Amino acid sequence: MTAFWADLFEKFGVMVVGLVAFAAVVGIVLFLADRAPKKGRDFWQLLAFVSPAMILLAIGLIYPAIRTIYLSFTNRSGREWVGLRNYEWMFTQPEIITVLVNTLIWVALVPTLSTIFGLAYAVFIDKSHGEKVLKSLVFMPMAISFVGAGIIWRFVYEYRELGFGEQIGILNQIIVWFGGEPQQFLQNSPWNTFFLIIVMVWIQTGFAMVLLSAAIKGVPVEIIEAARLDGANAWQQFRNVTLPGIRGTLVVVITTISIATLKVFDIVRAMTGGQFGTSVVANEMYTQAFNRGEIGQGSALALILFVMVLPIVIYNVRVMRKQKEIR
Repeated sequence: MTAFWADLFEKFGVMVVGLVAFAAVVGIVLFLADRAPKKGRDFWQLLAFVSPAMILLAIGLIYPAIRTIYLSFTNRSGREWVGLRNYEWMFTQPEIITVLVNTLIWVALVPTLSTIFGLAYAVFIDKSHGEKVLKSLVFMPMAISFVGAGIIWRFVYEYRELGFGEQIGILNQIIVWFGGEPQQFLQNSPWNTFFLIIVMVWIQTGFAMVLLSAAIKGVPVEIIEAARLDGANAWQQFRNVTLPGIRGTLVVVITTISIATLKVFDIVRAMTGGQFGTSVVANEMYTQAFNRGEIGQGSALALILFVMVLPIVIYNVRVMRKQKEIR
């Protein structure tokens, strides 16, 4: 019985103690803010409102980030300093180079295709009959989790050799109906990576469409009418009026999808598990750190992922800041 309670405290006790300590700190700060002299009360009140978020940020983000950077320079147990050995391993192992190349392919294709398809839907479905229904159908995949989408598309790509049962994958069934041989869509490298990318594009197109559709509706009608009166055709109106008017939204859409693509894990894990040359950085990070127990290598991959995301975030912040200055 004692062992049971000890095990229970080990699992949940630390969490309870942390929550109590957090509540105590917030309570003390609020008490000091209320008791503070009138002259410095604004400062203490500001501190009282900001400190809970700062504490959670430090515990949940800053400390793990610093520890991950440290672990990336250690061995598999995280106890022995090995310097740049983990990074040397990363850029010399052919399978890890394949992982990095796959990630770059994902981040090059998914934001581009999702934005193009989303913009096309936003333009051609806008003000058409059944606009709400059509846009709802395109946006519907956003309501599905990445794992759920991966399972759905895994059945779409499912392969069974001829003579070993009927095809349950719709694509292979269509191929068989037309007299062809079923294909191993998820096993044949490197094309399997592109079949996985289709799943991400399917999900993100709805997100791009909603934002871009709202931005297009926000372009002043007077400017479009003026372009039409000047003799501009539909393409010229779109290129010279609509696109510049939605540039800020385009940047937000592309950068948001790019960040989500760099962190993609669920689709790859659910559909191939990273096998057959389909792994990406986030999946390989999980595999190294938790499946193989290589804490140092997993942390190095996590740091590389952070470095890949950082320029996109900085660019997005700079664009948003320029837009605020213009306004």
